[in-house]
Amino acid sequence: MLSIFFGRDGYDVTLAGGFLAAKEALQNATSTYGLVLTDLMMPDGSGLDLVPLVKARWAETEVIVMTAHGALDTAVEAMRRGAYDFITKPFATAELRAIAAKAFEKGQIVAENRRLRAQVEREHPTKDLLGHSEAMRQITDLLRRAAGGRSTVLITGESGTGKERIARALHDLSDRAAKPFLVVNCGAIPEALLESELFGHDKGAFTGATSKHLGMFREAEGGTVFLDEIGELPLQMQVKLLRVIQERKVRAVGGSVEIPIDVRILAATNRSVEHDVKAGTFRQDLYYRLNVIRVEVPPLRARKEDIALLAEHFLARCAAEHGKEARGFSADALRALDAHDYPGNVRELENLVERAVALAAGPIIGLGDLPREVSGAAGKPSTSLLDLPPEGLRLDDVLGETERRLILQALERTGGVRTTAAKLLGVTLRSFRYRLQKHALGGDDDVVDGDDDRSSQPLQTAPPVGGDVGPVGTGEPPSPSSRQ
Repeated sequence: MLSIFFGRDGYDVTLAGGFLAAKEALQNATSTYGLVLTDLMMPDGSGLDLVPLVKARWAETEVIVMTAHGALDTAVEAMRRGAYDFITKPFATAELRAIAAKAFEKGQIVAENRRLRAQVEREHPTKDLLGHSEAMRQITDLLRRAAGGRSTVLITGESGTGKERIARALHDLSDRAAKPFLVVNCGAIPEALLESELFGHDKGAFTGATSKHLGMFREAEGGTVFLDEIGELPLQMQVKLLRVIQERKVRAVGGSVEIPIDVRILAATNRSVEHDVKAGTFRQDLYYRLNVIRVEVPPLRARKEDIALLAEHFLARCAAEHGKEARGFSADALRALDAHDYPGNVRELENLVERAVALAAGPIIGLGDLPREVSGAAGKPSTSLLDLPPEGLRLDDVLGETERRLILQALERTGGVRTTAAKLLGVTLRSFRYRLQKHALGGDDDVVDGDDDRSSQPLQTAPPVGGDVGPVGTGEPPSPSSRQ
């Protein structure tokens, strides 16, 4: 009956007389089933046991369990195992048609999401390789073009620029993505152990070698070995690495047989390899072998367009890790982050954001949440305000804008609490309210001095509008003689 019913609706239906027949049909299927309808109780098995078999084969295929024995615990168990729905017989065909249509739609959405996710992963090497600057676009384009093949790649750049992320992105873009990606820090492993770590050792090769060790190159078979800080590699190891690159074979310490390997070698350094070659501390022939494809990662100060994007990314991640409700940065904080030189590059920016999230009192990261070397010394006036331009200036305008900005910073630092902001600025609450009104920042001119509820509530500031400006530095309204 169901075969005829769904056939009339245009579905291609496969019938199975029981649990074992259904299991065989799933195993022999040459295409994905969009929906499985199964009885709960069958002579040779249970429909509940069929649900995980279907989901293991096709995650997007939905299962509807039918039964004449409707029980809440059975329905719950069916859903727990992954069933889309549980329907009790007898049922109306219209009801089944509606449930089936929704199940098909959900399966199609899941399949489409999977397809889009795969497409995004192909187009964007890793989620952390962020940046919309021209420099990052060029690097991403180079990685896509260099992903095929097994040519060695040399990644250069200052410390903290993200060279390992670049290497991992290249691996993820290649046809080796499903294979291992192993990282070797050439400067962190003692020289006596480096050869064993890279190429492996046989049992008894040296004191303490109680078992056989494959080494990084053999463990990464089919994948990628990333040699970080390659400039720290000792000269003796440089000779052996050169031979591995040339011959594509490794010999374990204490071994007598060379074993072929299939790995791609990526290397990175924050040093000038060309300078080391001239100084005789890095072999020229190894340099040429490594420098087949060169990826130069610019410092963060050379791609300022990426700072805000990276900061927002680190903010979201750190907020989740610390359990904080951090939603963004104030305009002043973003300007301060943008103006910083970042000698530590992206790693330094990540550290700054993590610190700000951990210490911030409110959901918005303000200037006061940043360290002094980024935000500037507290209370120190901007040098631009101390320099009189050749064409002169309007003193009242400059002083008024300075007052307005300091008020906004005080409100930002105190989460909008006016009493605390007034104390930060060393003025009375009445004077502070007047200044808010003067700069169209939401002051209350109908509230007298005293402890009122509104004085301790976060203030929703409004954008500045034009209006009369009173004498700066006083807490009183402007006199008629002072108006223009």
